[in-house]
Amino acid sequence: MEDQNENSIDELLIWVITVDRRLILMKSMRSHNVITASDIARETNRSTQNISRALRELESNNLIMCLTPDKSTWKKYILTGLGKKVLQKMEDTYL
Repeated sequence: MEDQNENSIDELLIWVITVDRRLILMKSMRSHNVITASDIARETNRSTQNISRALRELESNNLIMCLTPDKSTWKKYILTGLGKKVLQKMEDTYL
């Protein structure tokens, strides 16, 4: 089971690093406990739409979780346990 878990982390890591917006978002998560799309967009000079898309992608892969799903704007996100594992492996391997 450990190998399967490690493989899925490796697969998710590759999935993250192959698209700039995902990589930028994961890097931003290193310095924030809670983020919003506009915070990351402002810090990275990306459009809010671009960052929002990355947030949806990471959320659909259980790397982040929305703390305010009932809100339509200014949603807040945190890393999940899986997201923390992927970020740690990303830092160890690529950063």
